[in-house]
This record gives sequence, C-alpha cells and structure tokens, in this order.
Amino acid sequence: MKLYGSPTSPYVRKARVLIHEKSMQVEFVVEDPWTDDSPIIVKNPLSKVPVLEIGADSYMFESQLVVHYLDHADGKSFNPRDPAGYWQSQWWQALGNGIIDAGIARVFENRRPENMQMAEKKEREEKRIDRAIDLAEKTLKEGNEFLLGNRFGLADIVMGVALQYTDFRYPNDWRSRAPKLAKWAAGVHARPSFVETQPPGFVPPAA
Repeated sequence: MKLYGSPTSPYVRKARVLIHEKSMQVEFVVEDPWTDDSPIIVKNPLSKVPVLEIGADSYMFESQLVVHYLDHADGKSFNPRDPAGYWQSQWWQALGNGIIDAGIARVFENRRPENMQMAEKKEREEKRIDRAIDLAEKTLKEGNEFLLGNRFGLADIVMGVALQYTDFRYPNDWRSRAPKLAKWAAGVHARPSFVETQPPGFVPPAA
C-alpha cells in the first residue's frame, strides 16, 4: 500500500501515526493536491489528501475512511470492542476531527489576501477550538494515561493530532486552562509515532 499526501496535513498525519503504531508496510509519498496538474486528481477526483492506494488503480480517500480501512486491515482494531467503549472512542474522534476542521478553516482564511480576510471568521473558528478543548478537559478523567483509560487507541491518535495541529497553526496557551489534557497530551506526543511524523518546521512547545 501507499499513502499519498502532505507532511503538514493533520488529515494525513492521522493515518501516518496509525500506520506507525501498527508497524504496517505502507509507503508514504508526498504529493501536493493544490496544483492544477496534481497527480492526486487521478487518484481522488475531489483532489484532497490523504489518498490510500490499496491495489492497482484502487484508492481510498477521505481521512476518516482511510483511517477506518487501515484500522481494520490487519484485523486488530485500535477501537474498543465493547459498545460503550466504541462509542466513547467515536465521541473523542468526532471532537478531535472538529478541532482539525476548525484549524484548517482558520488557516485557509489566513491565506486569503489580507484585505479580503474576515476577522469574524477566524474568531469563530478559534472559539470552536477553545470550546472543544474546554470540553475535552472537563470530560477527561483524572489519572487516565489515555483517553479511554489504560489502552491507547484511535481516540488518542485523533485528539493527539488535533492538539498538535493547534500548536502548529494556532499557538495559544490552552495548557494553562486544561492541565489534565496537557498532561495527557505530553505523554501521547512523546510516542515515536508522533515524534517521527511531526510537520516540517514544527517546534513542540514546552510541556
């Protein structure tokens, strides 16, 4: 298999962290989806990354589908098997994906010509991120090594990527008001799967 995408994309990074954690033999190929002649277009008509090549002219796209496929490819899912744990994991993943979506929207707004940027749009996305972090802090149980107790899983991957993308593109002092989440994040971000997939140029903040 091959994974196509950008090394700075949090959507791609979710898949890369999972691949690392599972020790899967998947080649990472850097391709830019934004150029008019991007090779991504042939693999995904939506021209978005990540794209996962699973066979000759056979591709998976959209990050949640790609992650879902990779999670089940080896028969050893990183999601809990019990119904309550499964849906708790989905809840955390939805929250993390929402943080990523808001961060991406803020980045795109910042890339518009300065005279066309909407301050209220950026503020709206920043408030979404801040509220999601506050909810995560409120929900995380004191003393848990991981989000769902003592088992690392997809919830930790998605939220871990989301918070580090926030540090990368929207640096702010969220740790001071979310000490439980900050402690959890420090442990997750120290894992080799996170260290080895950090975006180029990213300097992690002091824990």
